[in-house]
Amino acid sequence: MCWGVFPLAADQPRSQHALKPLSLSKDPLAAAKKKEGASEDAAKEKEGAPEDAGADVLLGPLWSPSGMVIRGTLPSTWAGRQDTTALRTALREDTAGTIHLEGAGPAGPPPALPEPKGAISSPRSGCREQETQRMSGEDNGRDGSASLVWEAVPGMLFQEDKQTRLHPLSLSWVWGYNSSLAVHSLMDGEDRVLLYVSSHTVVIHDVLGNKQYHLQGHTNAISCLCVSEDRRWVATADRGPDALIIVWDSFSGIPVRTIFESHPEDGVSAIAISQDAKYLATISGGTVQRVCVWNWTSPTEKPMCSTELRPEFGYQDYVIFNPQNPYEFVSNSKTQVIFYLWGNAGLQYGAPLLSSKTFNSVVGHFSQSVFHFNTSQALTGTSAGKLVVWDTVSPCTPSKELRVKPHSMKATKLVPMQKDSLTVLMVFESCIVTGDVKGQVKFYNGELRLLTCYSHSQVGPIRSISFSKTPPDPPSASPACSTSCTSSSQPFVARGTLFAALRSTRLSEQTGNGSVCGAGLKLSSDLVRGGAVNMEPLTMVAWRHVKRLFRVSSIAHLFVYTPVTCKRQKLCRCHSSSGLPTQVENGTGSSGFPRRFTRNFILSTSDATVLHVATDRTNFDKVMEEAKKAVNAIACHPRQALIAVGSRCGLLKVWHYQQTKYLVSRIFTEAGIQCLSYDPEGYFLAAGFTDGSIYILDAVSLQSSCKEFKFSRGPVTHISFSHDLEYLATADEKYSVTVYKRVLQNGSKCWEHLAGLRSHYKPIRSILFGVQLDSNKPRLLSLGEDRQLVEYDLNSSSKDHLVVLHRDQVEQVAVPLCLAWYPQLSTESFILTANNCYKMKLYNTTTKMCRKTLLGPTYGSPLEKIQILPTTDTMDPQKRYLAYITKDKVGLQILPVDGNPHKSSAFICHPDGVSDLASSYDGRYVFTAGGQDCTVMKWEVNLNALDAAASLGGKDLIPFYNLLDGGREGEFFRELEDYFYYAQLRSHGIDTLETRQVSTHIPLEEIPSVMRAMGFYPSEEEIEEMINEVKFSKYVDTGEEVTKINLGDFIKLYINHRPAFGLSMKKIQQAFQVLGYDNENGDKVIDRGDLLLLLQRRGELFLL
Repeated sequence: MCWGVFPLAADQPRSQHALKPLSLSKDPLAAAKKKEGASEDAAKEKEGAPEDAGADVLLGPLWSPSGMVIRGTLPSTWAGRQDTTALRTALREDTAGTIHLEGAGPAGPPPALPEPKGAISSPRSGCREQETQRMSGEDNGRDGSASLVWEAVPGMLFQEDKQTRLHPLSLSWVWGYNSSLAVHSLMDGEDRVLLYVSSHTVVIHDVLGNKQYHLQGHTNAISCLCVSEDRRWVATADRGPDALIIVWDSFSGIPVRTIFESHPEDGVSAIAISQDAKYLATISGGTVQRVCVWNWTSPTEKPMCSTELRPEFGYQDYVIFNPQNPYEFVSNSKTQVIFYLWGNAGLQYGAPLLSSKTFNSVVGHFSQSVFHFNTSQALTGTSAGKLVVWDTVSPCTPSKELRVKPHSMKATKLVPMQKDSLTVLMVFESCIVTGDVKGQVKFYNGELRLLTCYSHSQVGPIRSISFSKTPPDPPSASPACSTSCTSSSQPFVARGTLFAALRSTRLSEQTGNGSVCGAGLKLSSDLVRGGAVNMEPLTMVAWRHVKRLFRVSSIAHLFVYTPVTCKRQKLCRCHSSSGLPTQVENGTGSSGFPRRFTRNFILSTSDATVLHVATDRTNFDKVMEEAKKAVNAIACHPRQALIAVGSRCGLLKVWHYQQTKYLVSRIFTEAGIQCLSYDPEGYFLAAGFTDGSIYILDAVSLQSSCKEFKFSRGPVTHISFSHDLEYLATADEKYSVTVYKRVLQNGSKCWEHLAGLRSHYKPIRSILFGVQLDSNKPRLLSLGEDRQLVEYDLNSSSKDHLVVLHRDQVEQVAVPLCLAWYPQLSTESFILTANNCYKMKLYNTTTKMCRKTLLGPTYGSPLEKIQILPTTDTMDPQKRYLAYITKDKVGLQILPVDGNPHKSSAFICHPDGVSDLASSYDGRYVFTAGGQDCTVMKWEVNLNALDAAASLGGKDLIPFYNLLDGGREGEFFRELEDYFYYAQLRSHGIDTLETRQVSTHIPLEEIPSVMRAMGFYPSEEEIEEMINEVKFSKYVDTGEEVTKINLGDFIKLYINHRPAFGLSMKKIQQAFQVLGYDNENGDKVIDRGDLLLLLQRRGELFLL
């Protein structure tokens, strides 16, 4: 399900559209700029901000040195429907595609780098005025309204009122996340707003506010994601059929760009976004990987450039841009690092060789790579605890020819950092940050000297590190220094800060009078004001000097989140013998940096734990601790809003699902949890484990109420209590059913093992307790893939002897998959089953006769588990609903089941497979467990929406007519009418001379003939089931048998019994593969006489 905001037609009056908040103006950029222009000008004058911060400021929020946020103006896009003129205006481009920088002279590509494809030289003087006039003219022709994207601000997602649920099922909450992907911090300071991936959903989680917002659009599990520097734009990608790349606005939650068929064969394995948030780099999955560069702000569906990698490079699963140059990026597999450069010549790459022989030292497997913050060098972390330093072949002659060749990079050093494996490597401001398998986070300066280290004994292998956008306020900051200086605990500045650069020894200390000789840049008294820089005196020569000196391509790169304005803080630039530059702050020790780092950060570990680290207090606060292995078991309390979640790692947690509050947990170290069940009163919680043991726990404390039982022959797959709390039954992977009984011992009741039986020869799909019709005693049934429905005689069973009461075969060809008690909607009582042929069947609870065969939901895979939704006192007792799961979807079905496809709906919940289903005691919520994706999802039920969808589908026979080829007016329906009335003639006799009685019915004996005439050839058992279904349809109510059927009922019977997807040639070929024998050429053949003999004598037996 993909969605977005579409622009209104320009020639339509806005009053004609009901959805005003979702409308886009013809040029939303001008509206946004018009709205924000006055406030921004005032802020710039007050804070001394530059007149134009360059192209990067217009791609999203950028924090100026004064801390003033500048709103982003990137236009909303969707599937190619983008106003490219407005987009280029947002990027300060002319219509030819060249980026302009006000006050910085003619635009052009970064120094010594090729221009991007399609770029030309910028127009001469006068174009800026024309661009301004054009924008003003477009703005005057609009009503000034802006879309949700332009009005969005950080935190807006959680300030809006809860919207009305428009679907039968709406995702309400997600527990668990994909611990193999990074967790990002979106907000500032102490606010804990996290962004992470849960299956196919991106979750924005306000931890302190206990709220979640879900970005839904992928149909496959998300395989990778990246976040822009300003945390506004989030790019996600998946792998699988119809793989997508979606760029989201994290402020509004709107998908602003979707790229279809980016890598149609294998999806995306790695993705990165450039520093200016304009370009994406993607690497496909599969054996032969393809690398693409996308301008996602462009409406084209094709990449700007791409190339294929050789399989010997290994599986490239990590990619990152050079923050100083969007035309460079690097990727790595476990064995190979690849450097890329793209431009007019396309996408070039180089794969430098590195082995243990290069430096006569063990290298280990590569984990992550980064570009150094101050040089052309790059770094790669390894599993041996070392850093590989990559540099150009001849760094002393940085000519253009060398800079444009990525294969000129080679490994120049192998620096041992520690013994433990490095799992995370990143550059943050002027630090190199590492994370390892021991849970340690270390900060190094540019010379790879250790500055500080954060560690905790309970932190596992680190998967990602994400810093807050701004440091927290100092606890004792004085008003005098609140805006013009930072305390000693906030000394960190970003690489390339212009203010710091102007005060560095290369500028201010060399001149003495505050000017750069020959650059035309003067440090007047008003040049530096409140931590901001006045760019008016910056001439063309000065700007080129700054670009060359500090390796930046736009003025925006010179501004940072944290101002450094205290006069006593002087930065100087030093170079070590290794050639790696660093910044050293005077008076802070030989390490070159202060001893305390005050930018809080979020840690995520590979064992599914997320921690918040407050660096000023060195506190490790656990934010989330989720299951690190598959979640296969969930169960809802029968009387309270509680859900129990069990995983294969042995973690059992209980949540209050209305308050989304964690209550209690317990860890079982011996085995993993496979299934859970509350008793009908909610006193006990039974858990089945992978080693065949079961625990019966107190539902509140999770403490064992009796000793552990271990009588199952394999992992326990199903567990259930009887309604009177006298019996507990389990099923295991060894096809056995085990029963436990509650007995009185020493004046108190306890559980003991009764008996077990291997009652099936194929996997057991369901066990089900019920109530005897003539008494209140429990009855127990089990259903297996062997097509056997087994009922046990609990009253006659004794110690170590489980008695079988009935054994019935419920299917002839199909395989039954799930079982449930059908609600009492009529006089007759039924058992409901669903099979792998998309059919649902009703069996009489006493005779086990098949009373109805009905077409079930057809959403890509058969029903795996079904559950009747509980009702409340305020609901109509005759209106009941069924919740179900398929392989990857969760859905609802209106009862009674009749084959109407409009009475059901389904939604993708876990693309990699659903493992369990549960419903709340009041039927308001449905829960699904995702198995290997380690997540549990809470779905809010809206039955009114489901009823409305069924009503829109039509009444009576209208939904069934639409299931026929051509519908009510098609040729197929006309043929069916002809055959139906011909059957009437045949029943009266073709040659009779008597007067014929016109009728709308045919005898039941004619049903097989008409079915075969329509192309459906049922077996003899299926014919018997069809006739019995009609014959006994009114027997319980009237005591009479039905002997004829009308056309409308026949159409329903035909649609419900015929194969859901017809008879394919593949199935016919499979049948002949079984029946045939090999000839001299090795082909499968069968003699015609043998085939007829098999069909006549053993046809039905072959189906058993």
